[in-house]
Amino acid sequence: MNGHSHVHKCDHLISTISDYVDGSLSPQLCAELEKHLCECENCTVVVDTLRKTISLVQTCAEDDCLPGEVRARLFHTLNLDDFLKNDAGV
Repeated sequence: MNGHSHVHKCDHLISTISDYVDGSLSPQLCAELEKHLCECENCTVVVDTLRKTISLVQTCAEDDCLPGEVRARLFHTLNLDDFLKNDAGV
């Protein structure tokens, strides 16, 4: 795969990564993404980072281990402000 088509493939699949991690991706797209992940270290890092971030947020939400200001910055950086508002009962 040449560099340009590889980048295009990454751009196309990056939008499916959240659904993949959530387990809601169609079997066909899941297989396509998993094949791509075997060949693309950058996308594998993105998937691994997303999984770790989700795990940390869930763990911290359960344990309330993050100071409020840090949690607010994290949610803002991840564009999850709406979830932060829901947690606060807003």
